[in-house]
Amino acid sequence: MASNTITRFAPSPTGFLHIGGARTALFNWLYARAHGGRMLLRIEDTDRERSTQAAVDAILDGLSWLGLDWDGEPISQFARAPRHRAMAEQLVADGRAYYCFATPQELDEMRARARAEGRPPRYDGRWRDRDPAEAPPGARGVIRIRAPLDGETVVEDKVQGTVRFPNKDLDDFVLLRSDGTPTYMLAVVVDDHDMGVTHIIRGDDHLTNAGRQTLIYRALGWQVPVMAHIPLIHGPDGAKLSKRHGALGAEAYRAMGYLPEALRNYLVRLGWAHGDDEIMSTEQMIAWFGFEGMSRGAARFDIAKLQALNGHYIRNADDDYLLARLIDILPQVEGGAAIAARLDDRTRAQLLAAMPGLKERARTLVELIDGARFIFAERPLAMDERAAAILDDGGRATLAALLPLLRALADWSAPAAERVVRDYAERNAIKLGQAAQPLRAALTGRAVSPPVFDVMAVLGRDETLARLADQTGPGGP
Repeated sequence: MASNTITRFAPSPTGFLHIGGARTALFNWLYARAHGGRMLLRIEDTDRERSTQAAVDAILDGLSWLGLDWDGEPISQFARAPRHRAMAEQLVADGRAYYCFATPQELDEMRARARAEGRPPRYDGRWRDRDPAEAPPGARGVIRIRAPLDGETVVEDKVQGTVRFPNKDLDDFVLLRSDGTPTYMLAVVVDDHDMGVTHIIRGDDHLTNAGRQTLIYRALGWQVPVMAHIPLIHGPDGAKLSKRHGALGAEAYRAMGYLPEALRNYLVRLGWAHGDDEIMSTEQMIAWFGFEGMSRGAARFDIAKLQALNGHYIRNADDDYLLARLIDILPQVEGGAAIAARLDDRTRAQLLAAMPGLKERARTLVELIDGARFIFAERPLAMDERAAAILDDGGRATLAALLPLLRALADWSAPAAERVVRDYAERNAIKLGQAAQPLRAALTGRAVSPPVFDVMAVLGRDETLARLADQTGPGGP
């Protein structure tokens, strides 16, 4: 059932959708969906020098990949500048704001004096009650809000609780610059009001803005939306999250082989909890999500936990779905282009056949692709160091003994191949691994792979025998 709940995600298009922004978008999306409402998307593109269309596209692509759909068309904040100017001028007309013609030099002197007296820098209100006609000829002033001089502004935050801002600390801040462009404070308030936003969910680095924005709402006679300032994400060491911790864009996690549902599940647990539940479906997130589960403390990003969670989702994913996701990221994976070039009906079928074994040991799609490289390897296979050592240390003699037994196998399947190798090991009083390891090395070029008998079944009779023959001298299968 639809409700009037409206949230918004408002990124600045100066880069990709970073992990903190993705978490903010997720919380807004979940709250809106949990209440049958809508999440709107606003692109805060007023910084014309740094805002790019490529960044806008990257943000939209990142949200779409994560499965966070927004309602309606994205709104450009820059395009709404005339509306912002009109509201600033309306506040002047209502006596709730005024033109200030203080020069840059005067402002510098105010700041220097405040520092010398040990006070925080504040505008001293010198144009608060002066007539604009006193301004120098041709001067273009700014518009400042006429803030209360005493008392306090109170924000009832759904996460942080009651937050009090002494009005003397808020000062008469600028709403409209002298070139006619709005400040962030004004633009956000006007946009949120015009978009009908009922709930503002954002990082607690914006908490200091909440007091000033509340003043603007009240000056305009508008209802203040419900505010919820969520904790920031820190690295495992407790420091502010940075690239060294994994503060990358959504597109990077996609290229690293993370599933969107795993990343959603991981992000929702950064600053919010539902009891001890760690793994939850999107439907459960929507059903359970609310402010009561949010923490005031900073969340800690742990890439190892994300990998483990992603591994869980991979193990439980549908094989066809994994194949589609795997193919999707091949262009971003080292050597992926060569694999993509060899994809056809046969190799796709082999990948699907190998998937149950591959996904048991993979934490990411990249690891899944790495495990599947044996399917696309060209003969003669290149051996890694450990595989070469296994073959050099008596492995080729074992292969020479096994090859005729496998050639005689009528029923080519993993269980049948395992019976032949197991019987050979028992007759020669060796462990199964001593026979299986040379097979793995010869068939994959590695010492580690999916179960070797599954590898033989996936490769098929002819390719398996040919690869084994490559390592046992001339003659072929």
